[in-house]
Amino acid sequence: MIDDNPMQLLREDLRDFAGYSSARSEKRAGRVWLNANEAAWPSVADGEGAVRRYPDPQPQRLREALAELYGCAPEQLLAGRGSDEAIDLLVRAFCRPGGDAIVITPPTFGMYAVNARLHGTRTVEVALRDTPAGFVCDFAAVAQAAESEGAKLVFLCSPGNPSGTLLPLAEIDALAERLRGRALVVVDEAYIEYADGESATTLLARRRNIAVLRTLSKAHALAAARIGSVIADAGLIAVLQRCQAPYPLPTPCVQLALRALAEVPRNTTKARVTTARSEREKLFEALRVLPGLRQVYPSQANFLLARFDDAQAAFDGLLDAGVVVRDFRAAPRLGDALRISLGTPEQNAAVIEVLTRLARVRGVAA
Repeated sequence: MIDDNPMQLLREDLRDFAGYSSARSEKRAGRVWLNANEAAWPSVADGEGAVRRYPDPQPQRLREALAELYGCAPEQLLAGRGSDEAIDLLVRAFCRPGGDAIVITPPTFGMYAVNARLHGTRTVEVALRDTPAGFVCDFAAVAQAAESEGAKLVFLCSPGNPSGTLLPLAEIDALAERLRGRALVVVDEAYIEYADGESATTLLARRRNIAVLRTLSKAHALAAARIGSVIADAGLIAVLQRCQAPYPLPTPCVQLALRALAEVPRNTTKARVTTARSEREKLFEALRVLPGLRQVYPSQANFLLARFDDAQAAFDGLLDAGVVVRDFRAAPRLGDALRISLGTPEQNAAVIEVLTRLARVRGVAA
């Protein structure tokens, strides 16, 4: 029988690794705190002394609020410095430098490959299929690559960045079942709030070899606060915490996140996500009929990926109008593509106006 305990996939040398025990990780009660070599007086720049003390490595209130938001138990969640830290922790914990591999599906988020390289881990690519209806993941090819290359981690971005593709949960479920005992399937859901679909966290009850990445950077508008989470088997979360830096969550960022997760701000976030989804459809419909625009991909995220006859002219024209978009022309198979994040209705209208004007000028010149 295949052992579905994800702990069996961890680096052998880290399975009994205790990590660093910080002063704050030792639960103590006291009136005078002299155990962490902190300054005796607060900084003159910190009148209330809010940041004189080291923070709790995993603040319970934040962990509980995030668990409630994402539909998991607090012990199934580890909060950290954005999704980037979660990616780093997973590669660090599962992949022996020079001895293991990860699988990615380009075009995709670049940090998977960056972290793999920094940890001396091979990256195996299974490209998304580019179709008239959008990018499609070949799950059979992903499974085969993971098996043949002995990959420990499979990174799936859903919705994809920059593809905008939402991956079917049934396919993710089947992939995790096939790779049970062989690899952990990591589903990066940074943009899931903008999508028409459920989170892969709904699969955790029956698939111990799935981990889900979430963030407050996108829909919750806290990019600079750097609050991300990895959600997985509770035993795996405990191991990842032992691999984490001692104090990953600055107190001001935790306080800001807690305020953002209160009822009124959360309702505002939901309303703004609804507006963003409506704006996404408007922008998509406007772009797809523009002369000179080869293809705009359907998206379940807060951006659109578009191919242009002259991407340089489009990029420069937008920049001249003060609009900065992401140039993806250096990415493999995206030599004519720009990614346009959704802005306010007024900002989106400005993008349409600029690209329409450029198309008109191009048509006259032709």
